[in-house]
Amino acid sequence: MDQYIIKGGNPLVGDVTISGAKNAALGILAASIMTDEDVLIDNLPDVRDINVLLEAIQEIGARVDRIDRHTVRINGKNIHEVAVDDEYIRRIRASYYFIGALLGKYKSAQVPLPGGCNIGSRPIDQHLKGFRALGAEVVIERGAVKAHAIDLVASHIYLDVVSVGATINIMMAAALAEGQTILENAAKEPHVVDVANFLNSMGANIKGAGTDTIRIRGVHCLHGTEYSIIPDQIEAGTFMCAAAATRGDVMVKNVIPKHLEAISAKLIEMGCEVIEFDDEVRVVGKPMQRHTDIKTLPYPGFPTDMQPQMTVALALAQGTSMVTESIFENRFKYVDELARMGGQIKVEGNVAVIDGVKGFTGAQVNAPDLRAGAALVIAGLAADGYTVVDEIGYIQRGYECFEEKLQALGAMIKKVDSDREIQKFKMKVS
Repeated sequence: MDQYIIKGGNPLVGDVTISGAKNAALGILAASIMTDEDVLIDNLPDVRDINVLLEAIQEIGARVDRIDRHTVRINGKNIHEVAVDDEYIRRIRASYYFIGALLGKYKSAQVPLPGGCNIGSRPIDQHLKGFRALGAEVVIERGAVKAHAIDLVASHIYLDVVSVGATINIMMAAALAEGQTILENAAKEPHVVDVANFLNSMGANIKGAGTDTIRIRGVHCLHGTEYSIIPDQIEAGTFMCAAAATRGDVMVKNVIPKHLEAISAKLIEMGCEVIEFDDEVRVVGKPMQRHTDIKTLPYPGFPTDMQPQMTVALALAQGTSMVTESIFENRFKYVDELARMGGQIKVEGNVAVIDGVKGFTGAQVNAPDLRAGAALVIAGLAADGYTVVDEIGYIQRGYECFEEKLQALGAMIKKVDSDREIQKFKMKVS
């Protein structure tokens, strides 16, 4: 089983280039099968979730050509199957995007209920409500969603809760429905905008993405396109928090600073220096960082996917901080792991009260999910001594070349798969 071994105490210094956005890429890849023509997508992150989705696309009959590590050509002309079933697909959350894509193009879809990280209740009822409003019959049978329609017809849909997945899914299906669909209380996240821009580059007619009302005028068919995915907001934020926690100085390159404003604002409140450039953000950690309060909210609020990484930085700041998690109720499972490293955090309901400590000490910890795993790595980098992070498969789902990028910033971290390798690492760096 792969693990990370980390010797902490080195400030991260240097440049890091951010990969394409995983969450945008998942929606875009699913949407790429909605045309019979070639679709070329670049700036694709090379992470497990993406590779699983590409396998599933191939499985249903589309042609998938990996041109290089970050570029893929997809042609969905020969899709012969609207039932997606693949042992891998159950493990990723984004499998549900196939429902919107297949329902839009083929008026029929059968997709396993989604998996992904266990961070709390993530119902897909808003997705199903949207599909039904467009005229589809939807049932859940034997662990799969089955959707079928004779014709999709535009509708006025109001989402009861802001959902990124439902917004993207309904947008895909409505792109090929007859008439104009109005989607209200839509999610405004950057990756929603990216999927809308991608669909528009294929000939869809979508207006208002990035606001809470999206208007989708259905078109007869979609055509091929070439498209480059936006940089990953969460990967960028993770490296920004790592710079703060290790008191380093990191230039985070290939980013859209606008997408990072909520994260930048909190780091500035803590006393870090954050300098924005056109497509770069520099974060300089300070020896004395202060407490602040955070509440996770839908975009443009503070992202729930950045909560664990920011909590680690706050656990090493002076004073008492409060973090309120308003999106996912299970998001604090990593707090027990941080306690093993000396973190002083009490969780009551959806609020964590953090008493800042002077430093962490290395320990053996378990990654409970993707973002919490990245947060524990940051804690290990800032800690005194050695930290071993188990269950790093979670981290590999969403971060490309994580340890290599950290090593380039001066981190002492290695991926290992045995006690012997851990001992070798310790002898080497001691």
